[in-house]
Amino acid sequence: MFGCAVDSAPGTPNHRELRRCLILFCLLGSAPFLFGQGSDDDGENTSWKNDRFWLTLQGNFIRQQKPSFPALYSGPNSLLPEKEHATSRVETLYGGVRITENLEFLMDIESAGGGGLSNALGVAGFTNLDVVRNPTLGENPYVARVMLHYTLPLSKDTVEAARSPIGLASRVPRRRLEFRLGKLSTVDFFDLNSVGSDSHMQFMNWSIDNNGAYDYAADTRGYTYGLVMEYYDKGWALRYGELLMPTVANGITLDWNIVRAGGQNLEYEVRPELIRKRQTVVRTLAYLNRAAMGSYNEAILQYREGEVTAPDITLSRRQGRVKYGFGLNIEQELSDALRVFGRVGWNNATTESYAYTEIDHTGVFGADLRGKYWKRPDDKLGAAFVVNGISRQHGEYLALGGSGFLLGDGGLTYGKEQIFEAYYTAHLWRGISVAGDFQHIRNPGYNQDRGPAMVSSIRIHFEDGFTSFHKKE
Repeated sequence: MFGCAVDSAPGTPNHRELRRCLILFCLLGSAPFLFGQGSDDDGENTSWKNDRFWLTLQGNFIRQQKPSFPALYSGPNSLLPEKEHATSRVETLYGGVRITENLEFLMDIESAGGGGLSNALGVAGFTNLDVVRNPTLGENPYVARVMLHYTLPLSKDTVEAARSPIGLASRVPRRRLEFRLGKLSTVDFFDLNSVGSDSHMQFMNWSIDNNGAYDYAADTRGYTYGLVMEYYDKGWALRYGELLMPTVANGITLDWNIVRAGGQNLEYEVRPELIRKRQTVVRTLAYLNRAAMGSYNEAILQYREGEVTAPDITLSRRQGRVKYGFGLNIEQELSDALRVFGRVGWNNATTESYAYTEIDHTGVFGADLRGKYWKRPDDKLGAAFVVNGISRQHGEYLALGGSGFLLGDGGLTYGKEQIFEAYYTAHLWRGISVAGDFQHIRNPGYNQDRGPAMVSSIRIHFEDGFTSFHKKE
């Protein structure tokens, strides 16, 4: 059920990178035993020994299909109007070790295969977040995340923490600074939302699981290198990230020259108690990217002056161009079983959509309900509605026959892209669950001449492993 075979020959760069990381993981894991663990009799807190290791295996398999839908015309980057189906898979081995009480080494090895409907083209809020947008990358395993995580305590009192592959401690200082350095996903830390961020157990749509207008730093697979710093205090947190941008839009190669290119991210999180004994989280986000990005205005001008037969954003790219944006992210617990969430986002849409998707402004509202009312407490029902839009310049560029890295129908009668998604996730046994999902897409790719399209999905998810080599005290 879990496919992790490597097709390339031994000694290739892919194998060498995996081998290096595995050796480093083993060395770091044995470091506490080689250099001493500290005595249990010295009066210090040694509870960190009980949550020192993490090793879990996850697999996510999604099959999507859609019937045919009406379309007056189609272009090179259109959602195909014919009936079709597609299957994707993502398998991840999560590993981690606490080298000391405050220092962790984390590493994930991942394999992604299959594909998306119409090669993941033609819809700005695409229907499957697991899809890798460049199928030529292949299915060989790769290092998804590898990072050092250091926590600097600023208070003696601690609070309980939910252990995860990106944070192994079961308790953390209430006031603290956290530093992460290495390969990671920007949205592991920014724009998180407990109701709508997890494509493995919740929604599948790109613009529901993430803020669609957040053109966050990432390569084609969704990862980058950089530094993330977080400050936590009672009731609020502040985080900042300096991350690498790809060298071209939706590219796999990252630009390591941080003087000329990079992504800066700043988020403020506050947890006011708007409803007594119910959790409220509000996150405000700002980001600024610098890279060799294009300008929709320049691409249109080149076309109107007869320099090209169709506008081409790649011909207007200039190093150092800036793209920035803002986001607001809210989640509210209404009862033990019911939660609601919402996001809004905006970016300066004259600059080319570059790293995530072709959305310039967005708004989403949704909710989830646990199955305790029908005696299925581990099941979950969710529904959300998102409206995505693009700027006048971006729309004119597409209407004149231009293409981005996701959209390009050869023409455009503009209308906001409107997507409704509903899912039901049923827990079967231990770490195995199955989900049914439905998405209704009006004006796919912002085009009133096409659609609506309807997509139904089946998702199978499993996870298993151990998260500590020590019994709880």
